[in-house]
Amino acid sequence: MTKYVIHYTLNGQRRWDFAHLESGTAEQALAALLALHGEAEAPAIADIRVTRAL
Repeated sequence: MTKYVIHYTLNGQRRWDFAHLESGTAEQALAALLALHGEAEAPAIADIRVTRAL
């Protein structure tokens, strides 16, 4: 697994978090964010962008 930075918007607020993902796809990033914030926040998560952490 590789460490990635997930840039996203939650309720209109720009945020970022780190996650270990297999390939860094937006689908994997969304799954990691849902695990972090909960399924109830799914409609509020937008503009997902994934980059490899240094």
